[in-house]
Amino acid sequence: MTRVKVTNRAKSVEYAIRDIVSYTEQLVKSGQTLYPMNIGDPAAFDFPTPPHIKEALCKAIQNNDNSYSPSEGLPELREAIAKKEKRVNGVDISAEDVLVTSGVSEGIAMLLAALVEKGDEILFPGPTYPPYISYTKFFDGTPVAYKTSEEDRWQPDVDDLRNKITKKTRAIVITNPNNPTGALYGKKIVKQMLDIAAEHNLLVVSDEIYDRLAYSEDFASTAYLAQDIPVVGLNGFSKTYSMTGWRLGYIYFKAEGSQLEEVKQSILKECRIRLCANTPVQKAGIAALEGPEDHIKLMVEKLKQRRDYAWKRLNEISGLSCTKPEGAFYAFPKIHEIGSRWKTDLDFVVKLLKSTGVLLVQGSGFDPVYGNGHARLVFLPSVSELEIAFNLIDQFMKKKK
Repeated sequence: MTRVKVTNRAKSVEYAIRDIVSYTEQLVKSGQTLYPMNIGDPAAFDFPTPPHIKEALCKAIQNNDNSYSPSEGLPELREAIAKKEKRVNGVDISAEDVLVTSGVSEGIAMLLAALVEKGDEILFPGPTYPPYISYTKFFDGTPVAYKTSEEDRWQPDVDDLRNKITKKTRAIVITNPNNPTGALYGKKIVKQMLDIAAEHNLLVVSDEIYDRLAYSEDFASTAYLAQDIPVVGLNGFSKTYSMTGWRLGYIYFKAEGSQLEEVKQSILKECRIRLCANTPVQKAGIAALEGPEDHIKLMVEKLKQRRDYAWKRLNEISGLSCTKPEGAFYAFPKIHEIGSRWKTDLDFVVKLLKSTGVLLVQGSGFDPVYGNGHARLVFLPSVSELEIAFNLIDQFMKKKK
């Protein structure tokens, strides 16, 4: 039989967060208990989707809101998103500046498809959310990591950022709060990064999916701080509203005049070829933005307690150390014996999994340079569940070498 040829583009796609799950197959078959701490899915733990959002989805379906919707998104959802950005982040945009996507990941793919041609470079924080690397490569571009400093709470190194800019640079990505480190970038540093972007006439891409999951008051939206610098914002409903499996996100365009009009129109064409985002889910998204939000404060309070516990435990385990996360729900501990006790951070993660059932993600999956020698874990489980997992990690680390 003739073997079907596959493109190098498709063969090279990586997504460490889910790729690591392949190592669990034999363990599941053998009946071993797993402690999944690899995926940032609040709905999989004790953060259920708020009832009024679920009711809105059911009502939409019952009301036969089941047909195709406009490719750019329902007008009333786009309006609600614009109002939310103004209310929560101080970002002054209109409904016409918003495009609705099937999750932020689709938005990343669409945006990079519109920006990247062969040889173009996208600057992203090292470490970063993997699709920024994978999609840049997918479109024949070159992903370039700018340093974030673990010694300085994973804050961006603005001098390194400036030094990484070339004639091929198309955009600077800012992910704040950051996945995987949990870092919260201070207003001063974000403003410095924006000044560098203005200096070089570069687009800024701001991923703010964790904008309402910060543990201090220092968060400010990049688009709010940017003034007249063009910013493409990415956000969604997965994390704050526990709507992970619903796949609903959005892109917005903040600029003076027509600076981003061509980019917006190009992405709108991409929205058309995929038809539309899920119509009943968009109806539920309106309810999420316009309904009660008491759950957000409670969510942050619970996560802060779990963050404190996870951070304390990680720094008590010999061979690990961890910077305190200030946003999102991830910790990114350093594994001190990579290169001696374990060959790589993937080797560490796989051996930990096989020995204990605790599933983390290798740090190099978030950037081969600045993520190397680390692992990412989510602290979404309850404190009692975290205690079991950390006890197992502690026992594993204490085993004879």
